Amino acid sequence: MTFGVFLAVMAAALIHASWNALIKTGASKQSAMLILGVAQALCGAGIAVWKGVPVEAAWPWLLGSGLIHMCYQLNLGYAYEHGDLSRVYPIARGTAPMIVLVISALFLSDTMSATEVAGVVVLGLGILLMVRGVFTSGESRRMLPYALGAAAATAGYSITDGMGARAAGDAVLYVGWLMMIAAVFYIPAAVGLKGMVLFRAPQRAWGMGLLAGALSFGGYAIAVWAMTVAPIALVAALRETSILFAVLIGWLVFGEAMTRGKALASMIIVAGVMLTRV
Repeated sequence: MTFGVFLAVMAAALIHASWNALIKTGASKQSAMLILGVAQALCGAGIAVWKGVPVEAAWPWLLGSGLIHMCYQLNLGYAYEHGDLSRVYPIARGTAPMIVLVISALFLSDTMSATEVAGVVVLGLGILLMVRGVFTSGESRRMLPYALGAAAATAGYSITDGMGARAAGDAVLYVGWLMMIAAVFYIPAAVGLKGMVLFRAPQRAWGMGLLAGALSFGGYAIAVWAMTVAPIALVAALRETSILFAVLIGWLVFGEAMTRGKALASMIIVAGVMLTRV
């Protein structure tokens, strides 16, 4: 992985943490996720008008990933209804690199050095320490199945989109169509579960959701592009440094506690990132 790709992935990580914070600020998390989906679809439509239609080989990946993204958005919205940003986000994002690493090693052609693998493992240990507080601080555990569901979906779409963008030959075109397809799956599912009330959000919520959607589109386009020029497992792992950004946002913006455990976990995460760059 070149230094330029490394910096791009780190920027995508910061963007990802930022749009999750915007979603967390809303009163209705599923409503915020729906508005985000609308914004993503609008961005995707603009890309489609500009770049056209993906090649046939990309469509199985697009359809499969659209379904996975629907599961991710539903689970993430429910998880944020029951937990803080600095707890839900590490669980939802932190489990995914371990799944991606195993799948990549078993089924994909990507190769990683021993140091890069060690970096991913250290990163994972830091993430596990980061989420330990959910079991010791008395926080609601109702978030766990949804956060883990979001993690599984994250692992699924990380691999699917990395392979799909390679098949498409154009990461931006791929992500544009993906966001439209994901919205086609997610919006009816969310309305079916929660009703049309999801659309009756206040003006501020629409503004925050549309901003979050634009940020998420840009950040994910960067990440998917990186997956076309670097090992998918390594990109997926580096993206999870967004956990560090999310914890800082939770502490500085939302006033969530910064315990010694969180501080130690943050340092371990940074050590993991440094190992992936050796």
